[in-house]
Amino acid sequence: MEQASILIVVVAALIIPIVMARFKVSTIPTAVAEIIAGIILGKSAFNIVIPNQTLTMMSTFGVIMLMFLSGMEIDFDLFRGHKGQKQDGKSPVKLAVQAFAVVIVCSVLMGTLLKVLGLFSDIFLATIVFSTVALGVVIATLKEKEILGRPAGQTILLTAVLGEVIPMLSLTIYASINGGNAGRLWLITLLFVAAIVLLHRFRQPYVWFNRISKATTQLDIRLAFCLIFVLVTIAETVGAENILGAFLAGMVMKLLQPTEATKDKLTSIGYGFLIPFFFILTGVKLNLKTLLSNPQSLALIPVLVFCFILAKLPIMAIFHRRFSMRNSFAGSFLIVTTITLVLPSLAVARELHAITSSQSDDFTLAAVIVCLISPIIFNTFYKLEKADLIKQRVVFIGTNTFSVPVSQQLSKNWYEVRMVTDKEDNYKTFNSEVADLTYMPTIDEESMRAGNFFDTDILIVFYQSDTKNARIAKIAKANGVPRVIASQSNPAGNHKKFGDLYEQGIEVYNHFNVHTSVLRALIETPSVLDMLMDTEAGLFESVVRNPNLVGMELHNLPFIDSITVSRIYRNHKAISPHGDTVLEEGDHILFTGERTAAEEARRQLRRRR
Repeated sequence: MEQASILIVVVAALIIPIVMARFKVSTIPTAVAEIIAGIILGKSAFNIVIPNQTLTMMSTFGVIMLMFLSGMEIDFDLFRGHKGQKQDGKSPVKLAVQAFAVVIVCSVLMGTLLKVLGLFSDIFLATIVFSTVALGVVIATLKEKEILGRPAGQTILLTAVLGEVIPMLSLTIYASINGGNAGRLWLITLLFVAAIVLLHRFRQPYVWFNRISKATTQLDIRLAFCLIFVLVTIAETVGAENILGAFLAGMVMKLLQPTEATKDKLTSIGYGFLIPFFFILTGVKLNLKTLLSNPQSLALIPVLVFCFILAKLPIMAIFHRRFSMRNSFAGSFLIVTTITLVLPSLAVARELHAITSSQSDDFTLAAVIVCLISPIIFNTFYKLEKADLIKQRVVFIGTNTFSVPVSQQLSKNWYEVRMVTDKEDNYKTFNSEVADLTYMPTIDEESMRAGNFFDTDILIVFYQSDTKNARIAKIAKANGVPRVIASQSNPAGNHKKFGDLYEQGIEVYNHFNVHTSVLRALIETPSVLDMLMDTEAGLFESVVRNPNLVGMELHNLPFIDSITVSRIYRNHKAISPHGDTVLEEGDHILFTGERTAAEEARRQLRRRR
């Protein structure tokens, strides 16, 4: 019977996503679907899966892997201020901190309310459970909405990160106090010291590991599991929870900057094998028959659902400081999503006898319910705002008869364009033609920072003076602008200057090289020049960022019938595309097509996660 239970769980893990895809069920997270399947297979319904030692061990590995992958999901760049970026009380980081502070206060109030009503007496545990956020579900939902990298997505994401990290640390403190290890609580700092030591120990060797790794060694994966077991062992030794050790291991792995291939392999091992055991077994252990036969437990479930929602919904007032009321409501409801950390928290509480089995089932079922309705409400109410629709921000320094036409064409496509000039005559001439033109008598680092012109994706410097262009370009690069393009006119005598700019990561637009290249193209392949000059149908370029398309053969792309791929650049080397060419992360694809089709192709290729 033990082997049969394992086989049924494995088959269920295979069938669940197939059924969801067949019936196009996209609003329910896979984790929730697996819990529901477990409920059907377990003691609540058919009772054909009996928990045993092997399933319990696999479930434990699953939750550890889940916490590890959650740690890898944290984008530490979001916590770093960028030079030149405008800092105010409405930045994603500050809004997220304020929002989660509200969540903590509301969670305490909900815990107190349950105690006053005589429904649940442990305010500390209730606060931990009500303040948790399912980071994995939130990330998946934001990815599908394509706003993960936008202000709203970043704010929601950071709030969710805090909703996983803070409750996890609180759970460790709770377990130490209630487990009689309060005097050893300080030992938990050793876990963080160990994580820091491992990070510094493997930061340099990890680059070497990538070079010597082979299909039969998979050193990156071995290192990941080494980190997991080392930190989980240390966590349990010092009295912390093993999920905290796994989460820190994920953070260390993230800081080692693994390749997309490494992330994909770890995700495949986790979500493809281990994690389904945890969620399915959670459903198997639920006993709905007992819950439904107990009026007090049955009455507690809607109260808990109400508490889960009310603990998070007030943060819409914080989100509304920057976003529309509709989107603030949707974002706060997405934060209501909770399942991943609730289950380990309840498991710890049961081991400490701080909660009854019936109460644990009530909390679990309430978490499943809010996890079902939250993404649906978010997808129903959230509407893309102007900030979400902006693909890239471009700043032109220098306004003239060359830069203005270029900016006018860009603004119709995928870019938000701002222009700056220090010539008053040019400002008066082009002000009526340019949507966002700023006049500054002096363009230097201080004035550009004051005007928030470093907060951009691309900055182009286009004056007649090569020296002035180079100076401003270097300032912009030093202030953290990702891409800086500097115009350089003199074809001779500037090789050293060009070299200095290249070394600093500045791209050079050289008039002489462009003119000669265009003339050669006109002579050799005049149709190429026609494509370049066509504003409706022409030559386009996009970088492959969408993980759903990475590893896909070219002829299987959903939009391949409406475009023609002419060249792929991989690691700065040109590849002649064929139908069976497999796309890789970071590939630069050059293609032709009608503008509407090209926009859709570019949108899908660039969509991040």
